[in-house]
Amino acid sequence: MNEFNEYVCDIFSEFGDIVIKSMMGGYLVYFNGKLIGDICNNKLFLKRTPTSDRLLADSELCYPYESSKTLMHVFDKFEDTDLIV
Repeated sequence: MNEFNEYVCDIFSEFGDIVIKSMMGGYLVYFNGKLIGDICNNKLFLKRTPTSDRLLADSELCYPYESSKTLMHVFDKFEDTDLIV
């Protein structure tokens, strides 16, 4: 696991069970047993849901990797613990 993945684990583990699993050049991110997103190129991409669309309305939407067909939120608000909870 790289430094960014460890950072994500450290931040999210304060609020629940975080698991990061390697997947074909990237990583899948599970929080409290649910798949919540991907880590690709040292960026955390969160799945779009009605709740994430509302809470992360001002976040950038990107494809996590070149052949992806799913737009995801780029999460970079690691200091906002209220948002993480």
